Amino acid sequence: MALSSSFLKKPAWIRTKVPSGETWKQVARILEAHRLNTVCDGAQCPNKGECWGAGTAAFMILGDTCTRACRFCAVPTAPRGQAVRPDEGQALALAAQELGLAYLVLTSVDRDDLPDRGAGHFAACVGAVKNAAPHIKVEALIPDYTEAETALALGAAPDVAAHNIETVRSLQKAVRDPRASFDKSLDTLRFAKALGAGATKTSLLLGLGEKPAEVLAAMDEIRAAGVDILVMGQYLRPSVRQIPVAEYIPPEQFERYAQAARERGFSQVASSPLARTSYRAFECWQAQAKDREAVVIEAVGKPPGCKLIRVRAELAGGRISAIQIRGDFFASPEEGFGLVEKALVGAAPHEAGAVFDRFIQSTGVEVFGISGAALEQILGAALQEARDTL
Repeated sequence: MALSSSFLKKPAWIRTKVPSGETWKQVARILEAHRLNTVCDGAQCPNKGECWGAGTAAFMILGDTCTRACRFCAVPTAPRGQAVRPDEGQALALAAQELGLAYLVLTSVDRDDLPDRGAGHFAACVGAVKNAAPHIKVEALIPDYTEAETALALGAAPDVAAHNIETVRSLQKAVRDPRASFDKSLDTLRFAKALGAGATKTSLLLGLGEKPAEVLAAMDEIRAAGVDILVMGQYLRPSVRQIPVAEYIPPEQFERYAQAARERGFSQVASSPLARTSYRAFECWQAQAKDREAVVIEAVGKPPGCKLIRVRAELAGGRISAIQIRGDFFASPEEGFGLVEKALVGAAPHEAGAVFDRFIQSTGVEVFGISGAALEQILGAALQEARDTL
């Protein structure tokens, strides 16, 4: 008889560190002093040891009791939450400064019992941190707000607007509270993008029984909603009260998903068994910010099987705004290669090879001494060098 998914043995790659040392104890003392909650504790995040040991935390506002009962989540639930704390924003700002944070993640429980579902309090907390410590970057991980609620919550202009879609379309009802849905979450992400959020972000928990094709389909819909940053991590059952793990996804599959996400145009992808929305969020934001800057890259290369290739590309918002490709290769007809350069405008560097090859195949232009893979390799190396010097 097959083992129940409740008794799946954790594989070797699921390893977490128990918090230790003085740094995380100092974090705990500061949080307690300011009477603040963290999602690290409430949701039993597997990265608490690493993040707290580095002096970082994701704060959970609007209390520690959620009005929803998603089957994957360990946060306590009830029909009504606690009274909203008027000074919570000021407490957050003081704690963030005492901790010396450069990046702060603010999330919340769902508060369907409040008239605006807590959107106004979200904005007040973001604004309090921004006013007290303008140097701190703030990520707002909001619930599935309506358009008006999203506008209210993001009114203080957080640096990243995030909302988690959690799982693939077919598993929404089995995993999330009935009041949530794939489409409601997509709408919230679209609202955030339309409101001019600097970057939008979402995450998927894997190992809940989804099929690879469903993960790829979810990526397509998420990217079509304009989401910039995608996080994918392994679902870990917090206790026997939550839905069992259906499968442990190996690291190499997470890497395949990451590659598929990059090919779809996500500017940043975090994909590994222990990845969570707030895990290494600052690093992800930094890479995203660099990608959004205007940059000129120049490179010369001779990949295996190709002639000498020289590339000069201008990037804006992480995409090619102009490109010039010269070298020892040649094309037939010669003017066809100028059309290739035009076709590459608007593509992300990691999409350049596929765009190049599709154009060549669809137009009948023949090129000798260059390939899409070679072009993408040269662009990627030059872009990484440019990032390293920023």
